Amino acid sequence: MLCPKCSSEKSSVTDSRGDGGAIRRRRECQDCGFRFTTYERVELVLPGVIKKDGRREVFDRDKVRRGFRRACEKRPVSAEAIDAAVDAVEKRIQEMCVKEIDSRVLGEAVMDELRKLDKIAYVRFASVYREFSDVNQFVDALQSLGKPTNDPDTGAPVKVGNE
Repeated sequence: MLCPKCSSEKSSVTDSRGDGGAIRRRRECQDCGFRFTTYERVELVLPGVIKKDGRREVFDRDKVRRGFRRACEKRPVSAEAIDAAVDAVEKRIQEMCVKEIDSRVLGEAVMDELRKLDKIAYVRFASVYREFSDVNQFVDALQSLGKPTNDPDTGAPVKVGNE
């Protein structure tokens, strides 16, 4: 592993922790003393993404993460929460066991996770993703956040989101 500061190949692992999905390693460069973190995770083959215009792209985890970060800009959402949401989207896509997936399905998965994470981030993403053209579409998106659903255990109506 190259040191991001001095590019030395001499680094030692000072701490290792795993959470099932990835192993987090704290490293220290033996030449300059710089400390940095690396992550090790199993690389699974993810489906290709079919874009709106018919182009095909490889699923890009970093692109999904950038979308989450942009939606959550200036919101009280931690980097760890964003990474967990990206993991959930990636897992959901993997569980579909398909070779290609429509970008709309991927976008809906992202919106589902954003809805759980932060309402404002959800509306931001939805407005760009669904290409809102007027205020009424914003109002509809906001109202959908407050629609009651039924609790699976009690059957009683509950609000969706962070209220």
